[in-house]
Amino acid sequence: METTENKKELLRGGQFLVKEIKAEDVFTPEDFNEEQKMMRDSVKEFVDREVWPKKEEFEKKNYALTEEVMTKAGELGFLGVAVPEKYDGLGMGFVSTMLVCDYISGASGSIATAFGAHTGIGTLPILLYGNEEQRKKYIPKLATGEWFGAYCLTEPGAGSDANSGKTKAELTEDGKSYKINGQKMWISNAGFASVFIVFARIQDDKNITGFIVEYDKENPNGITFGEEEKKLGIHASSTRQVFFNDTVVSTENMLSERGNGFKIAMNALNVGRIKLAAASLEAQRRVTDVAVKYANDRVQFKTPIAKFGAIKSKLAEMATSAYVGEAACYRAAKNIDDRINLRLEAGESHSDAELKTFEEYAIECSILKVACSEDVQNCSDEGIQVLGGMGFSADTPMESAWRDARIARIYEGTNEINRMLAVGMLIKKAMKGHVDLLGPAQAVGEELTGIPSMDKPDFNELFAEEKEMIKKLKKVFLMVAGSAVQKFGQDLEEHQQLLLAASDILIEAYMAESGILRAEKNVKRFGEDAQKEQIAMAKLYLYHAVDTVNQKAKEGIASFAEGDEQRMMLMGLKRFTKYDRMPNVVELRNTIAEKLTSENKYCF
Repeated sequence: METTENKKELLRGGQFLVKEIKAEDVFTPEDFNEEQKMMRDSVKEFVDREVWPKKEEFEKKNYALTEEVMTKAGELGFLGVAVPEKYDGLGMGFVSTMLVCDYISGASGSIATAFGAHTGIGTLPILLYGNEEQRKKYIPKLATGEWFGAYCLTEPGAGSDANSGKTKAELTEDGKSYKINGQKMWISNAGFASVFIVFARIQDDKNITGFIVEYDKENPNGITFGEEEKKLGIHASSTRQVFFNDTVVSTENMLSERGNGFKIAMNALNVGRIKLAAASLEAQRRVTDVAVKYANDRVQFKTPIAKFGAIKSKLAEMATSAYVGEAACYRAAKNIDDRINLRLEAGESHSDAELKTFEEYAIECSILKVACSEDVQNCSDEGIQVLGGMGFSADTPMESAWRDARIARIYEGTNEINRMLAVGMLIKKAMKGHVDLLGPAQAVGEELTGIPSMDKPDFNELFAEEKEMIKKLKKVFLMVAGSAVQKFGQDLEEHQQLLLAASDILIEAYMAESGILRAEKNVKRFGEDAQKEQIAMAKLYLYHAVDTVNQKAKEGIASFAEGDEQRMMLMGLKRFTKYDRMPNVVELRNTIAEKLTSENKYCF
């Protein structure tokens, strides 16, 4: 088990918004220890051997190949990274869990989905909510790949509204079992799973209940399956409807307590969200690799297209989203790791430590899920564009990467749901006193009505202006969200378009800050000359973030403020999004692209 480096005070979830974060206090991919680097390299080697060369087979819907790769991953221990050693896992920390999920997921969306569904929502509900007998019975088989797991929550009438499912669980007359009847859909791994986490309603309970249901082909126990779904992407990911017809489940297989299913489902999704963000990273690296190599090789007008500004722009933006995504994902992963370890040191059980921590950082999990799933889609889209006609051809990996990326914005809660959750959870934390938003929001209000300082700040030090800009972006969120809460109170959740705009401000502030802090930390240890491209990526991402914040804040302010209040807030917005020295965006992109093309790969 990885231990905390020191006993420094850890940020609570959401506190990044109101605290100044120092570069030395964030974890970056450059901080991986030797064990983590070895794990990363072994996963990459496995994927390059077992997955990447067989992409064509995955696109032909070779479900057996997916099961075969998953079995091999289990034999190598990759399925049990997050599982304690006493259940036959590797017992590694959350950073290592993220790292394995990251590097195993980039070559094929089908493997990414199978791996994510099995190690996340197929295993974690038992690990986190199961009793000791259930854990001993199921977790070792799931950790080693002897059995595979699936998660049965969604129904034809219950998607985002997960608690509205109609599947029923009825207690038998002898009181020893439940009979489950109902229909589940979009079930990943359904075609080869031996263990299903099934959510059903007992009588007229307000909330659903979770059950562990075994499946044996020789004794199907009333479980039948629909045909494999025809999907836009993730072609070799087994996705089927699952039907339960008087499926008998022992009362001993109830997961946690009656009516606790909705809580189980939501907390399992928190972990799934941040792991989905990690699963989007290696896909961006590989897509960028392919695009860079093609741009160097493709000659038009007697010149490699990598020399053209239009292509340089695309390559630079693709690399930038991957670099900042890495920074944000591993920053949050280490926060989670440290918090889990502090709880363990305080004597909490493994399951309680993880459950409370993932709930604590639910805001960051939603932020990362949204940002990285949208970045991987944009990256693959631009990858197709760099390759032109070849990008549209199934003979290159770009079109499958684009199709596979599309699902990431839908599962683990749609990006719209996650955007609203991020802001909603932050406001709830503020109401409970876990994050002090009221004080900083009032301070921003006073700043708006006060006389602006005419002092010229000294921005000569590297990142001085960028860090000041991050502070101002956070002020924009406090201004918009604070005013919206004052105006609408508890009814704010009904104003979804306003919540969506506010969440984009929150997301951009976190992501941009992560990029700046990663680059700053690495400049301090490796020197400015060695990090000039990373500096350029951090600045380029922030430039776009400022634009997005400006646009979304305007939209929000116009939707709920009028007259003098609106004018004052728009003036504040102008002040909070104004650069003293605007970056040379073309120069930043050229710096990044020239490094990529000289190395002929994503090299950060």
